Amino acid sequence: MRLTMKAARVNKNLKQSEAADRIGVSEATISKWERGLCVPNVKFIPLIEAVYGVTYDDLIFLPCNNA
Repeated sequence: MRLTMKAARVNKNLKQSEAADRIGVSEATISKWERGLCVPNVKFIPLIEAVYGVTYDDLIFLPCNNA
């Protein structure tokens, strides 16, 4: 099943602040990932997979909005 970053977080019943603490980024960074303003650096992918209980292939990354 493919999930957006937000859906994966919500499925684990995590607030943005909780996800941020567990992944080691700011809450603003989680928000930017979820809104497609930027994508996670590759070094965070294993942490996202572990915290959200998904694989990289399960995640849908929104297109970056560089406007």
